[in-house]
Amino acid sequence: MMRSRFRGHTIAIGVAAVALTLGVFRGAAPAVAQGSGMPRTTDGKPDLSGVWQVMNTAIWDILDHGAQPGVPAGQGVVEGNELPYRPEAEAKKLENYKTRLTADPESQCFLPGVPRATYMPFPFQIVQTPSQVTILYEYAHTVRHLFMNSPHPRGPLYWWMGDSRARWDGDTLVVDVTDFNDQTWFDRAGNFHSDALHVVERYTPQGTDHISYEATIEDPKVFTKPWKMSMILYRHMAKGARLLEYECFSW
Repeated sequence: MMRSRFRGHTIAIGVAAVALTLGVFRGAAPAVAQGSGMPRTTDGKPDLSGVWQVMNTAIWDILDHGAQPGVPAGQGVVEGNELPYRPEAEAKKLENYKTRLTADPESQCFLPGVPRATYMPFPFQIVQTPSQVTILYEYAHTVRHLFMNSPHPRGPLYWWMGDSRARWDGDTLVVDVTDFNDQTWFDRAGNFHSDALHVVERYTPQGTDHISYEATIEDPKVFTKPWKMSMILYRHMAKGARLLEYECFSW
C-alpha cells in the first residue's frame, strides 16, 4: 500500500510562513543597481533571492554515466570525474549500487541531505536577510537555515541536512555544513558518505540569472582526500514563478 513518509524539519505551513513573513514567496528577479550587472541588497551584498534549479543529471549519478533503462545519459559534476574512495568504502558503494532501487534513502522519502538537495529535479527558493539565508526546497517541504557569521553548536548532532553556518567572501556566499547523519546518499548510483561528512558550499552569482555553485566534500571515513563538484543554478524566469506542492510517497 502506498503511504507518505515525510521526513522534513517543518510542515508545509511552516515553509509558507517563512516565505510570506519575508515577503518573497514569488520568484521575481530582484532589482539591479544601475551599472552593476548584479542585484544587491540594501547592505550591498549580492541578492541571491529567487527561485532556482539545476539543469543536469547529477541526481542519477554525480559522475559521467551512460544511458540505462530509465536513466538518461549525463555528464558528471565532479572535478576530475573520479571519487577517491577508501577500499572498504568502494566495496560498500558497489553494494549500494546493486540495491539502489530500494536502498537509496530518496526512495524512502527521507530528506536528501547536502549537497544532494541542490541538484534534486525540483526548484528551490532562496530567501535572504542580513542575518540569515533560508533555502526552501520544493522536494518534501525541506528547509535549510544558513545562519550568518555564527559558530556551529556543540555536537555531534547527526542531522539529515546538517548544520549550516554562512559568511560572505567578497561576492561569494560560503556555507560551512557539518553535523550530518550517515543516512543520505549523493545520488541514485549509491555514492555515499559517513557521519564525518563536512561540506563547504560556495554560491557565486554570475550576473542576474545564474549562480555558480561549488561544493567541496571531505569525509575521512569514506574518502582518502577532499573532492569537489560544481554546477550552474538557473533562475526561474516565468512570470509568477514559485514553489508548488510536492508530497513524496514510497511504495
